[in-house]
Amino acid sequence: MTQRLSSALPAVFAVVGLVALSASVLLDAAPTAQQLNGFDVHNSLVPVAEIHAGGPDRDGIPAIDQPRFVEAEAVDFLTRDDEVLGLVHQGEARAYPIKIMDWHEIVNDRIEGEPIAITYCPLCGSGIAFRAEQAGRALSFGVSGLLYNSDLLLYDCQTESLWSQIAKQAIAGPLAGTKLTALPLTHTTWGAWRRAHPQTQALSTETGHRRNYDRAPYGGYSSHGKLYFPVSARSKRYHPKERVLGVEVNGQFKAYPFAELSQTDGRVSDQLGGESIEVRFDWAQPSARAFDAEGDPLPATTLFWFAWYAFHPETEVYRAN
Repeated sequence: MTQRLSSALPAVFAVVGLVALSASVLLDAAPTAQQLNGFDVHNSLVPVAEIHAGGPDRDGIPAIDQPRFVEAEAVDFLTRDDEVLGLVHQGEARAYPIKIMDWHEIVNDRIEGEPIAITYCPLCGSGIAFRAEQAGRALSFGVSGLLYNSDLLLYDCQTESLWSQIAKQAIAGPLAGTKLTALPLTHTTWGAWRRAHPQTQALSTETGHRRNYDRAPYGGYSSHGKLYFPVSARSKRYHPKERVLGVEVNGQFKAYPFAELSQTDGRVSDQLGGESIEVRFDWAQPSARAFDAEGDPLPATTLFWFAWYAFHPETEVYRAN
């Protein structure tokens, strides 16, 4: 492994005890393998050769299982420009700082007794919130240490099924084929979120784990064009790390690149999947959200262009001109 490649790897790997990523990690998993990182993949819905070991073992990146929150006025560890994932559910507003999510990727939370999973994949820039239940049974999730299309594969602690974050579906294990219900989640800044939701709480840095949350473990990954892991489809239409808002309506997919939205007046009326939607863009953050015809938020996802395209190569793409 060359020194140049080793130095480019995210610092988070060192935290979990990985000194250098061996060349074998970058090789395709053997198509005949029945287990990866201890997970049964014999019934995988995706090619096993396209599931890659990310470096850390199962739970090497620890999920937050007992989250603590701080009232907005008491938050002293965030600047107004720090990025957060903002959720409003059951009348409660909560912010999950990216500086914490980078190190943990999953928060197993509860709001009014309802299990909610907040997930974030630093390699794809994708934050997605789910109802953490299946057939009336509450689920809790951990980080498997595996990736598909460079995206986080979660596992549920109840059945040890593997779940693709961006596909929102179990891809191996007893629950293979089962989907999770996504909730609207806003990727924005702490300043913007607090202005919109002054009664919000923020996830505390008292996570039960020793991490330097002021240190960015992935360095400049979000701006350079390199990917650490293979993906099944690539497009040069935009920079790989161009942020897009990915929207799905009735099985139809469309990407709204920030580069295109920045050329609008901040509101885009569109048709997708036979429905009227509106995309609202905030230049100052920047951030984007999607709403249905009634003005209710849709569970759209902000993520990198390469990641959206890898999962949805058939996607439509919004153009400002």
